[in-house]
Amino acid sequence: MGVFVFLPLVLPLTALPIARLAEQHLHPRVAARLLTAIAVVMALSCAVSLALLFVVGTAHIPGNPLPDTWSDPEVRDAVPLPEAVGGSAILALTAVLFACGRTLRHHLRVRRAARRALAQLPDGPGPAVLPDDTPYAYALPGRRARIVLSTGMVAGLTEPEQAVLLAHEQAHLTHRHHRHLLATQLAACVNPFLWPLRQAVAYSTERWADEEAARAVGDRRLTARAVARAALLSPPAAAAGLAAFAAPGPVPRRVAALLGPVPDVRPWPPARTPAGLAALIAAAGTAASALSSLNATFALLILLKLATPL
Repeated sequence: MGVFVFLPLVLPLTALPIARLAEQHLHPRVAARLLTAIAVVMALSCAVSLALLFVVGTAHIPGNPLPDTWSDPEVRDAVPLPEAVGGSAILALTAVLFACGRTLRHHLRVRRAARRALAQLPDGPGPAVLPDDTPYAYALPGRRARIVLSTGMVAGLTEPEQAVLLAHEQAHLTHRHHRHLLATQLAACVNPFLWPLRQAVAYSTERWADEEAARAVGDRRLTARAVARAALLSPPAAAAGLAAFAAPGPVPRRVAALLGPVPDVRPWPPARTPAGLAALIAAAGTAASALSSLNATFALLILLKLATPL
């Protein structure tokens, strides 16, 4: 395996420049999809590397369920400082599993709580309006996807602004933004270097829904006014964990983007621009991360096969 097993742990640093530049130079739809793909591939590569180091680190522990031949010196020498590296991998992989489990539990708990709140209302094709003076609105995904808003939010917006709100939340449901959010949240649990991608994807999905709402109502200024008004009305994290109309974050930047021209729908920024260079670096880092984890996997499998008698 050598140093290849360590590369996926640090290569997510190559994605930091595009995480900063994507929201400024890419259409939000392109940015959300690109950054989610980068985060998922890098997180999986990192998890594979941690699992390989975990095997090397636990093979020498007495009473472990692994075959005794896996503690062969050739297997131990596959990475430098196997005791220290293996022990660290055990702790890191345990922490990753705990963080991912906690994130999934929180995600499911929020969705169950939202479903319980809707239990008192009849099913229907329209949005679910909860009798609550606290202003909020969010998209609840699932087999029975619903747009949920409170009477406080309805009272605080004009009818045209309510149309913007519904178009925004429908965009979240139509394009399954919750999958992008959950995937990048789990990726950040695997490797903290991917945290900026999680934040960038959260912003990009909101901008994506803003652009869809502006296209649906045909008025960018109205959409900007609705976003700003909803942000002023809503308390912080009214529906934490779900895509929300007045989501916490850089609302002034969302409003400024809506007051500007429609972003260019270009699948890749020009190569000679800072964003294009950052995208190329991130793509190269992602490819190198995946290849490094595959190389380390095959190398360890060959060593284990050689060390295991027929």
